Amino acid sequence: MKKLIFSLQLFLLVFICLNTLSAQKPAVVHHSGKIAKPSISKIYYGETGGQKIFRYTLKNRTGMQVSVINYGGAIIDIKTADKEGKFESIVLGFDSLRPYTGRENSLFGSTVGRVANRISNASFLLDGNVYKLTSNIHGGAKGFDKRIWNIEEVNNGKEVALRLTYLSKDGEEGFPGNLNLVITYTLTRSNELKIDYRASTDKATPVVLTNHSYFNLSGSKSATALNTELTIFADQYLESGNGNIPTGKLMDVKGTPFDFTRSQQIGKHIDEIKDGNPGYDLTYVLRNHTPKPALAASAYEPLSGRVMEVYTTEPGVVFYTGNYLTDNVVGRGGKPFTKHGAFCLETQHFPDSPNQPGFPDCIVRPGKPFNSQTIYKFSVRK
Repeated sequence: MKKLIFSLQLFLLVFICLNTLSAQKPAVVHHSGKIAKPSISKIYYGETGGQKIFRYTLKNRTGMQVSVINYGGAIIDIKTADKEGKFESIVLGFDSLRPYTGRENSLFGSTVGRVANRISNASFLLDGNVYKLTSNIHGGAKGFDKRIWNIEEVNNGKEVALRLTYLSKDGEEGFPGNLNLVITYTLTRSNELKIDYRASTDKATPVVLTNHSYFNLSGSKSATALNTELTIFADQYLESGNGNIPTGKLMDVKGTPFDFTRSQQIGKHIDEIKDGNPGYDLTYVLRNHTPKPALAASAYEPLSGRVMEVYTTEPGVVFYTGNYLTDNVVGRGGKPFTKHGAFCLETQHFPDSPNQPGFPDCIVRPGKPFNSQTIYKFSVRK
């Protein structure tokens, strides 16, 4: 009898322990009760230039979502949870395709290249040849942000991804070489958005690629990003001259409004900037530049509790505070944009790299492809 009672007690003890452990690790479930799986959806988004545009949405087990369109390879929406568990969009964008193809689009979420940022005099010398470009900024008059990309869905059951491809032909916007591009957006189980860039060419050509997403980590809680607390892991920035073209000199951030080596609000010293810009628009020289992704910046938004960490293999990051956003342009949900309503952290090689021999080399040659990775990792602090 004692053995029977002991066996029952042991069974109850094991049963309680197992239930306690399972309660500590709740699964993500749909309303149907089934465990949520990572997914990819695709819907028709519109048409431009006689070509159909589709919206692809990646979703992971936690509910985080990333939406991408094949026009400009643009990230048009990212939804993450705040400290209360509420999912909201944390990037600026529009409700429909038309504004993305119009003048009101300030590169929102776009893939930028062949050479992002600026090239002095819209020209460069390479291997004894001078190349004239259609514009001195963001890859030319019709850069990658205005091109139609091919998109392939990738779902291995654990993580979901989109593989974007584009052939930039020899002479496009004045650049030499046929450039084959592959960009992969992966949404991980750890709420990371990984962006992998690959490019190969049949002729030497400069390549500087980035993504131009505008972040407001508050969701709907604040019209500006000025209260966001930012850390940038850089002790130097690039001095700029006329037209925001780098002079080639590296300047120390210490004692300037550009010092984010310690976390501080974006708006704390923004009014002290005297370089002619109505806010931050400069390139930081990252101290952790390595072949593997290293921490470049970290942002914390106290109202929502959202945290965004940026890791990259790139040598620099451009910090821009939406200085020319205006309420004359209406964004997602009929909400007008606001000056300093968001910020960009654009990981990339330095501006004007083709004309600056002292900068990290951005020339891609046959047989030596370009590879780069940037990771935006999201979490919450309660």
